[in-house]
Amino acid sequence: MAALACLLATWPALAQQLPDRDYRPPVENPTWPTGEGPTVCLDEAHNNFHTLENRFWAFGELLRRDGYVVVANTKPLSVAGLARCEVLVISNAQLPDGGWATYPYPTPSGFTPAEVEAAYDWVRMGRSLLLIADHMPLAGVAATLAAGFGVTFNNGFAFETVDPETGEPGGPPTLFSIEDGTLRPHAIVRGRAPNESVTRVRTFTGQAFQAPDSAAPLLVLPGSFVSLRPERAWEFGPETKQVPVGGWLQGTAMTVGSGRAVFFGEAAMFSAQVSGPRRSPMGMNAPMAEQNFQFVLNVLHWLTGQLD
Repeated sequence: MAALACLLATWPALAQQLPDRDYRPPVENPTWPTGEGPTVCLDEAHNNFHTLENRFWAFGELLRRDGYVVVANTKPLSVAGLARCEVLVISNAQLPDGGWATYPYPTPSGFTPAEVEAAYDWVRMGRSLLLIADHMPLAGVAATLAAGFGVTFNNGFAFETVDPETGEPGGPPTLFSIEDGTLRPHAIVRGRAPNESVTRVRTFTGQAFQAPDSAAPLLVLPGSFVSLRPERAWEFGPETKQVPVGGWLQGTAMTVGSGRAVFFGEAAMFSAQVSGPRRSPMGMNAPMAEQNFQFVLNVLHWLTGQLD
């Protein structure tokens, strides 16, 4: 119940999530001189929960310290509009009203068919996409965009345990590790050198999803996990639908034509935030997430061709 209390305490504090501007993990050997690396565009055209000046501040700063040029994309997705970008990052797009409690069910798409087609064509021609969509309703907002690449987002909440009487979710922190096989071997996990290898990654709730056989699994949920599918976000009860998702994914990578794409079902792992009146750390700055920052760098290194 302690884990559940922590989870539910986080929900009302979502609006209180603030960037941890003191978080500065070591980048001992930057890949490029400052401002001379590839351009990474963070989508801010879809009412995104994560932006460079707010909850994804630490993400942008980490990449800039590695030499990347990091800018906001504020226009609808099109091949021409993304011409300056080597990597497009989309994290937690939302519907225009942004009120999770009032989202219609099922959740409508936040991307037009033209945007879905443009994103796929842009990647296929040699660019790279990092698409991140958290638990319900955020997974639903991005589901059609993911489906354009053959990835099936699940518009629910991935939890390890559920109280059979109350339907309330719980469980310990979600850790993916090489040791237990939930963090799978891949160039992103190995890094470019032994000091960049990752043995453990922490995520913070999120969704479970499925990907085609051609995709390489990165984060694989243990067999005990289920996806809760309430009709309203964070409203759980004994009648809430449960779907077993053991073996489903929270991270995968694939090649698409001449380009590359990576998909994740949890967003806080890419951030460094403080939440609530106690300023509790959440993301790369949290306990047991000490290797997350290197994992983030490795993802970008793979997307920009620094890792094979």
